[in-house]
Amino acid sequence: MGGPAATRWAELQEGRGIPPEILARAAIDPWHHEVAFFAPPVEPVDTPSRRSADALLPDGGSVLDVGCGGGAASFALAGRAGHLTGADQQQDMLDAFAAEARARGVPHRTVLGRWPDAAPAAGTADVVVCHHVLHNVVDLVPFLEALTAAAHRGVVVEMMGRHPMAWLDPLWVRFHDLHRPDPATTDDAVAVLREIGIDPVVQRWERDLPPRQDPAWVTRRLCLPESAVPEVAEELERLDRSRQAATLSWTVA
Repeated sequence: MGGPAATRWAELQEGRGIPPEILARAAIDPWHHEVAFFAPPVEPVDTPSRRSADALLPDGGSVLDVGCGGGAASFALAGRAGHLTGADQQQDMLDAFAAEARARGVPHRTVLGRWPDAAPAAGTADVVVCHHVLHNVVDLVPFLEALTAAAHRGVVVEMMGRHPMAWLDPLWVRFHDLHRPDPATTDDAVAVLREIGIDPVVQRWERDLPPRQDPAWVTRRLCLPESAVPEVAEELERLDRSRQAATLSWTVA
């Protein structure tokens, strides 16, 4: 588990779980991510995360994208990278990643599995990127240690300032009378890193304003029946999503 910072992270993350009695009523797995939401842009977005990874990556170097989704993090580096590896626990994400790589003519491979269990199969790369995955992790120390062990030159992690679904907390109260505790934050993640001897460079920034979330998807996420979509849509109009993001990067000796 690790020290006090890791214990605090785990406790905060466990508080984001869905009670079994609510989860049992879900028609569709609320934890399954929709592939369409993770498609990489045609032109990479210039962010602190991309610049940090680009600075670490040698020409023709290799990139390992942990929790790759459709590959937005790694395809942003495809102009310099000689090879991309995508690791994800959803096969449909890996299928999308591979299709995009073939369309772009980028040498690649995919690894199915949950990190860090998938680390042996994923192998190593010059640069390891991991975007918007930490808030899905409870036991953070082995996750971070495996990221570091997989990198020859450095690691770049992107995350929201607090859990990306925390903005929906009022709806859990509204529909389930479920009062969720405050989520873990970037500062909590940094504290865990420092606890295991890593002092990351921390860059805080704002993402572009995201589009309004699809009410049908939010309804599924809330473990509600399809009939609740109109009411969820009305409630969503009253909520704002945070734009606060952070890039955590560190070099590997």
